[in-house]
Amino acid sequence: MTTATTSGPGGRMRFHIDGWDPAYGSAMEDTGEATTVAESTARIDATVETPPEQWAPVVAGPESKEPGAVVFVDGVRRIEARAWIPDADDTGASMGVAASYASGAVCCCPDGGAHMLVSEQRRGLFTTDAHTTDVATKAGEFRAHHVLADETESPAVTLSAALQRELLALELVTAANARAAVSGHCAEPDTDLLVIDGPLRSRDHLPRALGFIKTHRAIYLPPELNAVVGRLGPGERTPVFLMGTSWDRYAWYLRLPCRPGSPWVGVVRVECAASLTAKEAVELASLSQLLLPRYASVEYKDQRAPQNLVPIAGLERQLRRRLGDQKMVYRALQVAAASS
Repeated sequence: MTTATTSGPGGRMRFHIDGWDPAYGSAMEDTGEATTVAESTARIDATVETPPEQWAPVVAGPESKEPGAVVFVDGVRRIEARAWIPDADDTGASMGVAASYASGAVCCCPDGGAHMLVSEQRRGLFTTDAHTTDVATKAGEFRAHHVLADETESPAVTLSAALQRELLALELVTAANARAAVSGHCAEPDTDLLVIDGPLRSRDHLPRALGFIKTHRAIYLPPELNAVVGRLGPGERTPVFLMGTSWDRYAWYLRLPCRPGSPWVGVVRVECAASLTAKEAVELASLSQLLLPRYASVEYKDQRAPQNLVPIAGLERQLRRRLGDQKMVYRALQVAAASS
């Protein structure tokens, strides 16, 4: 985040330039200020840790017992080509999306080392055509995924959502495999901490797991509590609150180490399962204050700093490489289409 001062008719004013590459959007989905993001209808219980009238930034306390290892899980997806699948009578065609996707896990060991634990790669052809079969190419087989058409959404949105569901399912498999791999490798059983890049939804049954959300699409807290987020210092968090939408979870906001800027610069939302007790949720929140700031990225190395944590950024790079050369994959699809 770059801060500058400029002159105008009314004198000098301060303004902020978001440090994220514009290709990634912004940490705040609109202009970067919380007041411009859509208000949420989520149910909020702000009494989990502190009465609402006593809400204030929570400073990191005495160091918590560290986990045996911290495991970061993330996934990537890439649209290789858009396709059209003709109807049997050639009177129409259904849209298709050929995509590659992968997920993996990085283990940050107690000795300070980090390495890839597991990874999985897939290729798929997502379409509303019910008769589409798998497509074999020189770049691998694209497995057919038949998607029900949604009259309220465009085919592109429907297919993209189906791809995202498959990626989330693959991440769940990766998380389970990573947990099995780390046990006995550098951590005693049931001592690791899992950090999943993105909301914890559909994965909140995983024990000792945190969801790590970099972008903010809605205002969940009422104004008087939301203002506390803007007052957070580096390494400070809000009190834990219970949030309910189509699913329930505990959540808190945490500011990572960063240069001064807008009220929400460096702020992430962290989640844990609602099945935990309030005491357990607060303990995880305190642990996140100890651990996550260590992995914050810096501007000169990452255009999504500090929210794009270093292990996650490295994992994304490795996974994208494992998807293969995009031009080669596209050419392989062209060849397969020409010979079909």
